[in-house]
Amino acid sequence: MIWKNPAALSEAGSGVLGIGDGSSLQVGVGRAMGHHGELLQGVFEGEGGRLLRGLVTLPLDRQQSLATFWPRDHGEIRARPPDRKKAARATALTLAHLGFSRMAGDLTIESDIPVGHGYGSSTADVIATIRAVGSAAGVALRRSTICRLAITAEGASDAIAHHDQAVLFAHREGKIIEHFGGEFPPLIVIGIQTDFSPVDTLALPPARYNHQEIEQFRVLRGLLYRAVRQQDPVLIGRVASMSAHISQRHSPKPRFDQVAQLANTYGACGVQVAHSGTLIGALFDADQRGVGTPIARFTRALEQNGLHRITAFTVNVDRGILL
Repeated sequence: MIWKNPAALSEAGSGVLGIGDGSSLQVGVGRAMGHHGELLQGVFEGEGGRLLRGLVTLPLDRQQSLATFWPRDHGEIRARPPDRKKAARATALTLAHLGFSRMAGDLTIESDIPVGHGYGSSTADVIATIRAVGSAAGVALRRSTICRLAITAEGASDAIAHHDQAVLFAHREGKIIEHFGGEFPPLIVIGIQTDFSPVDTLALPPARYNHQEIEQFRVLRGLLYRAVRQQDPVLIGRVASMSAHISQRHSPKPRFDQVAQLANTYGACGVQVAHSGTLIGALFDADQRGVGTPIARFTRALEQNGLHRITAFTVNVDRGILL
């Protein structure tokens, strides 16, 4: 992808820093992690009672996007692979924000995040790019700035700029609706990809929730706040399961009921989904004694039922603990 005229981007009202003339830019590197869908997604009350679409992202930090930016003082912004159009746009937007709108350069994206299944590959590319351009200018951009630039670059984003912090995030406006005041409790997630065909997640129409569902989201928001504050994986699982069942009415996942039933049979705290992808995750309490045994039985049952695209990862678990 080539951006031929980054200077054409309007700087009016963009908070341009104007920190340099271009000579101070160096090679910059940035990283961003993927995610495994959401623990909660719906419509929530924001400031002033306004209803906002929001989500709580389930972080997946072992899969990442790495962006490297080589600045030039002339020419175009070139992205490799060439289909990374949103990342190229994020480069131009970030340069403009930092006061280098006439600069160009080469952007390379290296990622092990699968595309089109709800892992957040596009947002990870964009956020890694924004961080790389900031690094090139010697600037550590605020998370709120990164989120705003990401929204402008791709239209909708998620909360991975906030890493493993538990936040309710307005993904079409790029701001936090509520910070739940901590990290998620320790979880082991068994992820299942239910469909091999990738999905254009941003092309999916937004769910049209009814009044009853919106009231349910109000309750789930409060329960999730309590679950984070009390570090309660069982309550986290209940919230995720209820959100996943609501999502199933609007964006159904194949074999969801079967996976949810197996997860319950083998002692999972609950299930979660990528609301605009193909992923289902079973949540297990990482601090439960002997949790490896039910996880192994659950995984074996999935394979016996023809579900073979299975992964396992941890959230907020002490390093050194292996699955």
